[in-house]
Amino acid sequence: MQSSRRISRRHFIRQSAAASAVIALPHIIPANVLAAEDRPGANDRIGIGYIGAGRRARQLMNLPKEGRIVAAADVAFNRAAEIGEKQKCRAYRDYREMLESKDIDAVFVATPDHWHVLAGIHACQAGKDAYVEKPLSLTIREGRVLVEAARRYKRVVQTGTQRRSMRGHRRGCELVRSGVAGKIHTAVIMNYPSPWQCKLPPQPVPQDLNWDVWCGMTEPVDFHQDIFIQRSNPGWISLQPYSGGEMTGTGAHGFDQIQWALQLDHTGPVEIWAEGGVMKPVVYEAPESRTRGDGLCSRGLRVRFKYANGIEIHLEDNGPAAGGEFIGDKGKIRIGNDEVASNPPELADIPPEQLSVRLPAIDNHIRNWFDCIKSREQPISDVEAGHRSATVCHLGNIVRWVGRPLRWDPEKECFPGDEAANAYLDRPRRKGYELPAIA
Repeated sequence: MQSSRRISRRHFIRQSAAASAVIALPHIIPANVLAAEDRPGANDRIGIGYIGAGRRARQLMNLPKEGRIVAAADVAFNRAAEIGEKQKCRAYRDYREMLESKDIDAVFVATPDHWHVLAGIHACQAGKDAYVEKPLSLTIREGRVLVEAARRYKRVVQTGTQRRSMRGHRRGCELVRSGVAGKIHTAVIMNYPSPWQCKLPPQPVPQDLNWDVWCGMTEPVDFHQDIFIQRSNPGWISLQPYSGGEMTGTGAHGFDQIQWALQLDHTGPVEIWAEGGVMKPVVYEAPESRTRGDGLCSRGLRVRFKYANGIEIHLEDNGPAAGGEFIGDKGKIRIGNDEVASNPPELADIPPEQLSVRLPAIDNHIRNWFDCIKSREQPISDVEAGHRSATVCHLGNIVRWVGRPLRWDPEKECFPGDEAANAYLDRPRRKGYELPAIA
């Protein structure tokens, strides 16, 4: 990974055309005055900032009672301003200026995928703990840099794979880990679509949006509402410059379920192959639903993974979308939508006290993050687990782009001796948006 300087805040403010606007500034005693360094006290309220103030950020505002919303930042400033007015907090265009605030202890990173890692690293460097939405990264290499930043700056980083804090998913993992289906040899999940490209016609940029900064590390294209809105026609989540498609969108949940149930958070597959050869390029030149692109980027392109322990992961059209079906020599356990089913049916009815494995009873993902901010323990979806799960998603896309079987080294995180495949481990980043060096 090429080292580089931090992004200049002055550069960002210049790109944003203005500094922050204060919506409301209540008199608050900064938490860092009351608590020991890097650790809020037991009775202190945790000051929270939001990097990204759109749909997902607003879904993450039901905080535990010891949390308080201090600020929100968004390059679409009207969105930050709306939160500022409603929550009586500050609003910023430049999240780096927000990160300088002493009354912010932690942040939610709820941006589009191509901004997750850079914003997360900046939060860590600013001494803030972070909740980074899934998928954790846009590329494998940048995900590793975020893990390094979290460890270097001793930050608590929770990944937004919240199914680890849902009872049905925890129950399913306990059944799998306890061996009620016997020795697992195969896991099945949805055949997630890969992303594609678009050349949509230009539209006027909304007045309160800095589109150049929204594009971030990617080469800027003309603004279009059906790029800017996450799931529209088709929306950025289906487009390769900004996302890994549903392979990393919903797939971040599905692969995370696989990794968690099979106790593989520390590693990844060693072999990957896909049907259909090289995936044919798909380009949208006019607004259109995701149906055609999703079909062309998944049908006939089923992916297989094999781990060092011999377990295979199969992507199938009828596989669970955000869970997994685990097949052993004594039966099947199917996990999805916070529910568990089995074949034979009685496997899912085994009482918890009869299971050999019980996982921590965590039912609130944000609550778990808050608890760990105070205790400095690792959260249920620690950054390393989030990186490993996102890595499997990225491998699924890469094997389709390369169109041939691949060997993967999960320790070195590379394709040994395969220059063509290794070229997909990272993407070019335009000047001003390079990843910082982690000293």
